[in-house]
Amino acid sequence: MQGDVYDKDKQTVCPECGSTELIGDYERAEVVCAHCGLVIDENLVDMGPEWRAFDHEQRDKRTRVGAPITYTIHDKGLSTMIDWRNKDIYGRDIPARNRAQWYRLRKWQRKIRISGATERNLAFALSELDRDSSRLGLPRSVREAASVVYRSAVDNKLIRGRSIEGVVAASLYAACRRCNVPRTLDEIAEVSRVTKKEVGRTYRFLTRELNIKLPPTSPVDYVPRFASELGLSGEAQSRAIEIIEKAMEKGLTSGRGPTGVAAAALYIASVLLGERKTQRDVADIAGVTEVTIRNRYKELTEQLEMGVTL
Repeated sequence: MQGDVYDKDKQTVCPECGSTELIGDYERAEVVCAHCGLVIDENLVDMGPEWRAFDHEQRDKRTRVGAPITYTIHDKGLSTMIDWRNKDIYGRDIPARNRAQWYRLRKWQRKIRISGATERNLAFALSELDRDSSRLGLPRSVREAASVVYRSAVDNKLIRGRSIEGVVAASLYAACRRCNVPRTLDEIAEVSRVTKKEVGRTYRFLTRELNIKLPPTSPVDYVPRFASELGLSGEAQSRAIEIIEKAMEKGLTSGRGPTGVAAAALYIASVLLGERKTQRDVADIAGVTEVTIRNRYKELTEQLEMGVTL
């Protein structure tokens, strides 16, 4: 594909001008300096497939490799599985006389995929993680990050004496913060089978033992999700972010819960732009009380000198 950054080891600097910005033009099989236009290398080998596909169905038929490695499956997706449909590779139905044999094969295939106690632990934990992630509507990247955190806990023998559900919930919370898709401890505890207190305690234990360093959650990270659930416009969302950034410059968010600050900023923005929402609506979405919103609202409007009335 034209415009890809060239990163081969053999040539990293343009011999003409010394620029390090080299572009791989794979349509012409050349490497070109983006600064002076010198052709540095040619006749590149195309590492892609030799076939072309014009839609998803053609791609599925012509591809000869499996899915990429994923940390969300206990064996990283490297093992095989027998499909539940009684059809062969050509799509024909398997004869009725062979179905009992296929049933036994499926059963043994499921058993041999899990070889020991560690894999059994991983299989249960990762299925639990997938369930919690689905209920929270988290993207694939967060699930992968959470799986990596849980695997690190297993490798460092941090699971002993703790519930699998608690470690899974704590891993998910850490992954959400790392990927800037924050969820509150209350939201994590609601979808998992553990209390908020246990999630917080396990999270602190994991961050200490695995040396995970995460910055404090910013109220700005919560604004897009809260605004979407409240049905506010993009303009209201931008105004709320401006309010939060001004408050952060003056140190008004220090020691305050990020969800409460985000909720108050959205409430102020909705009033300013005529998209007014009730404090109860905002509080329910943000998971805070109306009193918290009123307190943060008063602090922000007084300190930022915003002429807004309730």
